[in-house]
Amino acid sequence: LSGIRQAKACISENKISRVEVNMGMPQFQPERIPIKAKVDIIPILNYPLVVKERQLALSLLSIGNPHAVNFLSGPVASFPLAEIGPEVERHPMFPQKINFEIARVLNRKKIEARIWERGVGETLACGSGACAIAIAAQLLGYTDRVVDIILPGGALTIYWDRVGEVLLTGSVEEVFIGEWLED
Repeated sequence: LSGIRQAKACISENKISRVEVNMGMPQFQPERIPIKAKVDIIPILNYPLVVKERQLALSLLSIGNPHAVNFLSGPVASFPLAEIGPEVERHPMFPQKINFEIARVLNRKKIEARIWERGVGETLACGSGACAIAIAAQLLGYTDRVVDIILPGGALTIYWDRVGEVLLTGSVEEVFIGEWLED
């Protein structure tokens, strides 16, 4: 639904070591996310939402799919994502459900995070989720244009100049070699 993405291989020692993907332009208009809420200011940053008696401050955007990012002051490992994630995902404010990210800024170049993906549950990594975290962090003034998002499945580097498309870069490794035999 978000269209074809352009990828560029980064080669080191005759092997692809990293891949950079153009993730497109972030969208901030409520109807493009989409959300059912009246908002006065776009982008939507620190939108208050109470879920299971927990006060959340959500930054809302779409980067090909909908995201709600909540920044924490403590470690992401202690956040009850399995309990809160499904409640945010299916909240009536989000007619197409939403991906929910929790993140903690470690410094201006590094954020730790966990992701609840709509229809899936907690995932080890998510490219659009990492981009949403980086975009929200930059808009809130927490980070610079380039930031590493540290996820349980590994680190992703996100670049956004606040004007154009978002670039995601991550390491790759060969996990399987096979041969297709036709009958």
